[in-house]
Amino acid sequence: MSDRWKTAAQCGAMAAAALMLLYGVSRGEVGVVFTKAVNICLECIGLG
Repeated sequence: MSDRWKTAAQCGAMAAAALMLLYGVSRGEVGVVFTKAVNICLECIGLG
Protein backbone atom coordinates (compact mmCIF):
# COMPACT_ATOMS: atom_id res chain seq x y z
CA MET A 1 0.00 0.00 0.00
CA SER A 2 1.45 3.34 -0.96
CA ASP A 3 1.97 6.11 1.54
CA ARG A 4 -0.73 8.23 -0.09
CA TRP A 5 -3.41 5.56 0.37
CA LYS A 6 -2.24 4.82 3.89
CA THR A 7 -2.47 8.49 4.83
CA ALA A 8 -5.93 8.78 3.24
CA ALA A 9 -7.15 5.72 5.16
CA GLN A 10 -5.79 7.10 8.43
CA CYS A 11 -7.45 10.48 7.84
CA GLY A 12 -10.74 8.77 7.00
CA ALA A 13 -10.62 6.64 10.12
CA MET A 14 -9.79 9.69 12.24
CA ALA A 15 -12.69 11.65 10.75
CA ALA A 16 -15.09 8.75 11.37
CA ALA A 17 -13.92 8.46 14.97
CA ALA A 18 -14.38 12.20 15.53
CA LEU A 19 -17.91 12.07 14.10
CA MET A 20 -18.82 9.12 16.35
CA LEU A 21 -17.37 10.92 19.37
CA LEU A 22 -19.40 14.04 18.63
CA TYR A 23 -22.54 11.97 18.10
CA GLY A 24 -22.10 10.26 21.46
CA VAL A 25 -21.53 13.58 23.22
CA SER A 26 -24.63 15.07 21.59
CA ARG A 27 -26.72 12.14 22.89
CA GLY A 28 -25.52 12.65 26.46
CA GLU A 29 -23.51 9.46 26.66
CA VAL A 30 -20.71 11.15 28.60
CA GLY A 31 -22.69 11.00 31.83
CA VAL A 32 -23.62 7.35 31.29
CA VAL A 33 -20.03 6.31 30.65
CA PHE A 34 -18.76 8.33 33.61
CA THR A 35 -21.34 6.76 35.94
CA LYS A 36 -20.40 3.25 34.80
CA ALA A 37 -16.69 4.01 35.22
CA VAL A 38 -17.23 5.27 38.76
CA ASN A 39 -19.28 2.19 39.68
CA ILE A 40 -16.66 -0.18 38.28
CA CYS A 41 -13.87 1.67 40.07
CA LEU A 42 -15.69 1.63 43.39
CA GLU A 43 -16.42 -2.08 43.04
CA CYS A 44 -12.76 -2.88 42.36
CA ILE A 45 -11.61 -0.89 45.36
CA GLY A 46 -14.33 -2.42 47.50
CA LEU A 47 -16.03 0.75 48.67
CA GLY A 48 -19.33 0.22 46.84
